[in-house]
Amino acid sequence: MAYRTVLIAAAALAVVSMACGVTFNIPMDRIVTGPVVYEDIQIPVPDAEEVELTLNFGAGKLELQGGAKDALISGEAAYNVADFKPRFSMEGNHVKLETGDLEINGIPRLSDEVRNEWDLKLGETPLLLTINAGAYQGDFDLGGVPLKSLTISDGAADVRLRFSEPNPVVMDTLRYSTGASNLRLSDLANANFEHFIFRSGFGNYTLDFSGQLQRDADVSIQAGASQLKIIAPAGFNVRLTIKGGLTNVETQGEWQGSGDEYRLMGGGPTLTITVEMGAGNLQLLTQQSD
Repeated sequence: MAYRTVLIAAAALAVVSMACGVTFNIPMDRIVTGPVVYEDIQIPVPDAEEVELTLNFGAGKLELQGGAKDALISGEAAYNVADFKPRFSMEGNHVKLETGDLEINGIPRLSDEVRNEWDLKLGETPLLLTINAGAYQGDFDLGGVPLKSLTISDGAADVRLRFSEPNPVVMDTLRYSTGASNLRLSDLANANFEHFIFRSGFGNYTLDFSGQLQRDADVSIQAGASQLKIIAPAGFNVRLTIKGGLTNVETQGEWQGSGDEYRLMGGGPTLTITVEMGAGNLQLLTQQSD
């Protein structure tokens, strides 16, 4: 075993304290590493029509997708710090999977020698899914997963979230709260949400509403001094209103409007977007990629 220094990013701590409830019980200045442990994760399906599932993940790498067979969650955890050992609890239809029993104030920025990775698959049971995370890398493909609600709170994160297939159930609310992060959320129309609430600090954010829009939906975005990119396919019917001190707006493709009001003219359901930014740059695009 070896002692490894944990670096704390001051800016990340500020945003994490607001955006994430995950804490650690590791000394602030040192962390003990050992051999990598690979642990199989198999969580059975509770006897319930829907499950409230909470994933509490601190620092490291989290991969999440559908495809679990005969299980609520299946996958593997790899870690080389004893306190990163995952644990889960189940009470009725409430299931929680979390990174050990950890408590310190702040989120450590892990060195290359520290390993904490989850690679998980979700089953076919309708979920009210909550993900609480810290300074981490996330790669999520939730296409086809029956999500009745999705709430994500993280700190200084680098996340790719996509819905590669339509959600087979109606999602009441998609909530995403983040700190100083780099996020790309793709194929959001496939999430089949009625309400999408996005709250962020400083960072780079791409919200791509490609996919199949099955119903009228509303989107509320509040961001700090950020680079925000909104993508919607040509042919979508989109109404976008800007509030706050934002002054720099770029449009490409089929967007029409100026000042505080912009439109995409199309058929089908209507996507109503409200953007409130204190400062920053907003790009409105109709192409499918950067």
